[in-house]
Amino acid sequence: MRTPCLVPRAVRAVLSAMLAGALLVPLAGCGFKPLYGTQDGQADIAAEMAQVYVANIGDRTGQQLRLALQAELEQGAAEDPHKYTLVVRPSFGGEAVDIHADNTSGRIRITGHAHWQLYTVAMTPKLLAQGDTSALDGYTATYEQYFAQTLNTETANGRLAHTLAHQVAQQVAIWFRTRATPPETRDRGPRAMYPAGGSAITQSEKQGPMEQEGEDAIPDMATGRSTPDAGQL
Repeated sequence: MRTPCLVPRAVRAVLSAMLAGALLVPLAGCGFKPLYGTQDGQADIAAEMAQVYVANIGDRTGQQLRLALQAELEQGAAEDPHKYTLVVRPSFGGEAVDIHADNTSGRIRITGHAHWQLYTVAMTPKLLAQGDTSALDGYTATYEQYFAQTLNTETANGRLAHTLAHQVAQQVAIWFRTRATPPETRDRGPRAMYPAGGSAITQSEKQGPMEQEGEDAIPDMATGRSTPDAGQL
């Protein structure tokens, strides 16, 4: 038989608060600072995020992403989105895994990617920051159960939208803290082309498959920025 706890609830709450404070003391000594906390001489991150307007995003999953972003940006503060505009362009895909002998799949994996850009609200908006984020989710396939399959798909897409929203909001908060200058596209003239390895298909018997370099001078396929047949000559 379990012995009942004899420590009063109020005492337990005080002890928990003291323990949390004791754990934060060594972190503060190491330079740890809460991302959403208010710091002397720096912008109030929560107040800045509450001034971000999230532009409309199409499709049902895009709507879920926008609603989740609005909740993440408010952070419990009074919403007043008149200073910034956040433009998010998501993309979602799915793939079948756990392939069985009868060519059915036991698991559906969903991938999500979001590219975001933060602009000022002005006659000529200025790009302040931009970034990318990705996430994975999935569910077990339930063949012959069409309603359950549809419900599983919608639920997984909703979870993925909330995950992407949290990551985008975190990146926006980091920018408000650092105010880093967004990268600019360099005009370097024609980009270099590299021979593509693997099973890339040539377009003629006299030409080998080639792939183009990215902005960082790394071949696109090395970072997954293109398909095996993209960028061929």
